[in-house]
Amino acid sequence: MKTLLTAINAKYIHSNLAVYSLKAYAEEHLKEKMPPEEADIELAEYTINQQADDILMDIFKKRPDLLCFSCYIWNITYVETMIVEIHKILPETIIWVGGPEVSYHAAKFLETHPEVTGVMKGEGEKTFLEVMEYYTSKSKGKSLQDIAGISYREENATEADGQNTTFPIKENPWRPVMDLSEVPFVYHHMEDFKNKIIYYETSRGCPFSCSYCLSSIDKKLRFRDIELVKRELQFFIDHEVPQVKFVDRTFNCRHEHSLAIWNYILEHDKGITNFHFEVAADLLNEEELELMATMRPGLIQLEIGIQSTNPRTIEEIHRVMNFKKAAGIVERIRRGNNIHQHLDLIAGLPYEDYESFGKSFCEVYALKPAQLQLGFLKVLKGSYIEEKLADYELAYQSRPPFEVLKTKWLPYSDVMRLKGVEDMVEVYYNSGQFEHTMEEIEQAFTTSFEMYEKLAAYYEENRLSGINHTRVARYEILLDFVRKYAPDRQARCRELLTLDLYLRENMKNRPEFAGESKVTKEENRLFYDQEDKERKYLKGYDGFDKNQLRKMTHLEKIDGQLILFDYRHRNPLNHQAGTFICAPCKIHPKSIN
Repeated sequence: MKTLLTAINAKYIHSNLAVYSLKAYAEEHLKEKMPPEEADIELAEYTINQQADDILMDIFKKRPDLLCFSCYIWNITYVETMIVEIHKILPETIIWVGGPEVSYHAAKFLETHPEVTGVMKGEGEKTFLEVMEYYTSKSKGKSLQDIAGISYREENATEADGQNTTFPIKENPWRPVMDLSEVPFVYHHMEDFKNKIIYYETSRGCPFSCSYCLSSIDKKLRFRDIELVKRELQFFIDHEVPQVKFVDRTFNCRHEHSLAIWNYILEHDKGITNFHFEVAADLLNEEELELMATMRPGLIQLEIGIQSTNPRTIEEIHRVMNFKKAAGIVERIRRGNNIHQHLDLIAGLPYEDYESFGKSFCEVYALKPAQLQLGFLKVLKGSYIEEKLADYELAYQSRPPFEVLKTKWLPYSDVMRLKGVEDMVEVYYNSGQFEHTMEEIEQAFTTSFEMYEKLAAYYEENRLSGINHTRVARYEILLDFVRKYAPDRQARCRELLTLDLYLRENMKNRPEFAGESKVTKEENRLFYDQEDKERKYLKGYDGFDKNQLRKMTHLEKIDGQLILFDYRHRNPLNHQAGTFICAPCKIHPKSIN
């Protein structure tokens, strides 16, 4: 029997850890029970950006006997379309689905999708194994009713008077959670994951009860054996994987576990692999913070969900967070200048109106995270917030990603305004391309939120939204914005825009907004003549002559000081060029980063 585990990812760089885990677990347990041809399991990963016809043809060529889809918020509509079409061309293929987007309304999904035989609910490794055993061992008296964690359509339907009978839908009890250490490691063949993000899991479940999140449903928090984890971490380090993204919901909820992992990667670091963790900042203790302070820049990065600073909102969504404590810890980590921090806010939460969200924004923005993710509430099937739709007067999209449209506190008109703010934050803050300029512009406004409001309105008024602008065009638009709202800062912002531009890119064609270079040809020649002899600033450029040095670096005068941009040695946190102030009065190189 040929089984196809299918994942339709949001992007090519993503991989679906779930289907790899299901395949590895099933193969490990089936190899001793039946010959390989009886348990032929194949993986197929696609993206939502591919043409549906291309995916349909590829699945048809594989001709699976059992076809399983992994269903998430980003792909459910795509999967539903594929199910209908596949059933037409492969009517004998048995179709099963699993994943968070179908687990909590399984019976309803089966009612509306007659092409599907069953739904695997929740944790899937053992369930998928038993479903496989059922289809490969029907003659041995196996029954679907004996498999925990599934909802399914009864088989052996008949026709009466030419009309199809209705297949009864059966819902079996949910499966008890498994020992996480039983899940096999799936990354033995790293060549299969070239140019992909590596996702890794050392815990399941969550100790918190946030109403918008499905992780709060699974209260049985459990951890992978730490010695097993260490061996797997070493595998990633030895194979020089660029980034490993932990999918643990609150990584630091058990200090012994997080400390063991952070100590291990610190002690065995080879200077290449970056590890990404989702943490609760207010749970970080002194020992963890002191350990973080010793890490090389870029060894780890942290994603921290603040979501809101409104106490009434935090209480209503059942979130446990001490914002004052979290803010202090975020600031302390930032001062260490060695860890990228990504902070999250969610618009559309209960008791959060436009003004309240603006306040939350300002308080989080003031922490100066490397990135500020302004997201919108997504109504997930099975979440507690889904049960409160009427109470909150919450309307949301009927299509993925099922985002909020309006609430009792936030009308759709305000949602639209926040969408504009979100766009501006992505372009002018999260890109990291305008750091010094935005700090200057902010001083012309009452709050940081007002600055982004005005910027979004400026884009709308001048019909600049929805256009794929070049990087230089974004700089020019920002300078035009300054001319209107902060004309007295125009000259300073022009200089800072030039600084920001060259920090990111060695532009050979000088942009018009930067004006003529203040570094004369003679100054340029003398500097590189001297640097070619002394190598006072440019370390690691052995073998390059002065003409090559000139092409590989850049000189610019900012505030009357001569600044050298070194593009071979970038900051590992923000990827800005290394910089040195090289004014004649300076005896030794001085970094400005």
